[in-house]
Amino acid sequence: MSDERFVHRLMRFTGHLRAILGPANSSPLDHEMTAENKALLTAQQAVTNQWATVTRADGTTYLVPKDANDQSLR
Repeated sequence: MSDERFVHRLMRFTGHLRAILGPANSSPLDHEMTAENKALLTAQQAVTNQWATVTRADGTTYLVPKDANDQSLR
């Protein structure tokens, strides 16, 4: 048995595979957004805008609803 850990052997093996087969497929970041992606982004931004981040004196942060009348999480 060698003193080399399994993780190191696995990483070396996958490195050899990458050298032979090439890197994993990745899409370019500069492509135009599709209508579906634009709609998803708009929906996610609407959900994000419902919350405000509050920072405590000790540096921790937490989320609170921007609507003061919202009692759903309290």
